[in-house]
Amino acid sequence: MTYDTNIRFKFSILAIGLEILIIILFGIFVRYDTQKHDSAHAHDPPQNATRDNFLDLYPFFQDVHVMIFVGFGFLMTFLKQYGFSSVGFNFLIAALGLQWGILMQGFWHLHNGKIEVDITKMINADFSTATVLISFGAVLGKTSPVQMLIMAILEICIFACNEHLVGYLEASDVGASMTIHSFGAYFGLAVSAVLYRSGLKKGHKNEGSVYHSDLFAMIGTLFLWMFWPSFNSAIADPGDNQQMAVINTYFSLAACVLSAYAFSSLLEHKGKFDMVHIQNATLAGGVAVGTCADMNIGPYGAMIIGFLAGIISTVGFKLLTPFVASKMKIQDTCGVHNLHGLPGILGGTAGVVAAALGAKTNCSPILQGAALAATFGISVVGGVITGFILKLPIWGQPSDGECYDDTIYWEVPLEEEEHDNHYQGEHGKIKMDA
Repeated sequence: MTYDTNIRFKFSILAIGLEILIIILFGIFVRYDTQKHDSAHAHDPPQNATRDNFLDLYPFFQDVHVMIFVGFGFLMTFLKQYGFSSVGFNFLIAALGLQWGILMQGFWHLHNGKIEVDITKMINADFSTATVLISFGAVLGKTSPVQMLIMAILEICIFACNEHLVGYLEASDVGASMTIHSFGAYFGLAVSAVLYRSGLKKGHKNEGSVYHSDLFAMIGTLFLWMFWPSFNSAIADPGDNQQMAVINTYFSLAACVLSAYAFSSLLEHKGKFDMVHIQNATLAGGVAVGTCADMNIGPYGAMIIGFLAGIISTVGFKLLTPFVASKMKIQDTCGVHNLHGLPGILGGTAGVVAAALGAKTNCSPILQGAALAATFGISVVGGVITGFILKLPIWGQPSDGECYDDTIYWEVPLEEEEHDNHYQGEHGKIKMDA
């Protein structure tokens, strides 16, 4: 198996071309946010207000950054022959996505025709990247680097439009259960449905894990679990709302772990735990509590959400994934439907209920429901359109036999066994010569 030369040049040209385009657009539209343009007004904040706000939010930004580059990257390393691609392509997509996200989100909020970069916009750019990485999980191992770049560019455009619509509806979604998790999951599932491979319906020899690959994936899980309170609270209003977002996420995640472990044992043979459930379903509480993270739902309310999310996610991995693959012809490599899709729907629904109970002022349950419905519809339609674009043969999609294999795109060192055999052969030859 070899990486086709034409595809190699297409990737290099596309990557360089996209970066040059982004640099040009940054040169035209992007500048630092120094607030100097407001200095003539008497009630403006002092000159150092922007700097102070930047430093206050920088720890949140770094936590989210770690989730994007370390958490998501290592979570997908469970495939036994696709670890380089899981971490490496995650790095590639994230680096492109955060730049493109600044532009696509910024164009909705121009100031005198410019996008003014501050720490909040940097955090939001990471959020837009998270959306693509969720979708990437649904097609992991079945797409080429060229396809991944194309998907990132298209999805972030559609994501930014949907995010603006949700903001226009004045719906609350501080932890983005709807706009990031549900959107990314159903966008990716729609792409996967269009790119369905009948040759993989009975599985693939590399579509599985080994002991060490599952252990690496748990690194991603633990990083994501630890930093999720920052993800859900980073853009919350400072003060009580931000504090509630941290606390609610903290307890939702903890409750989720217990229910995920419990149902993994209940559903598995002889009561054993399934590492797939532990790697993924334990995070569902962070997803599900996102929409109402900054609402006054009480710690017990957050725990109820997390508890239910762990159950839904674990049951989804055990029972729903095989059904979706065989009956609906959607091959979801990482199970994003169970970690992001279903918990995201739960989170959006919880937001509707919380708004109806008055957990947040000026928050309409009708508009919350409209935002959830719109997000679902836009993600599916956008994913289908993107899927048909990616299906064009010019992008170099790998064949069925080349899926889930690092050696197609990476220089891979000799396997340990091959190395040992080579060493033993050379060592034996030396002894014989002696």
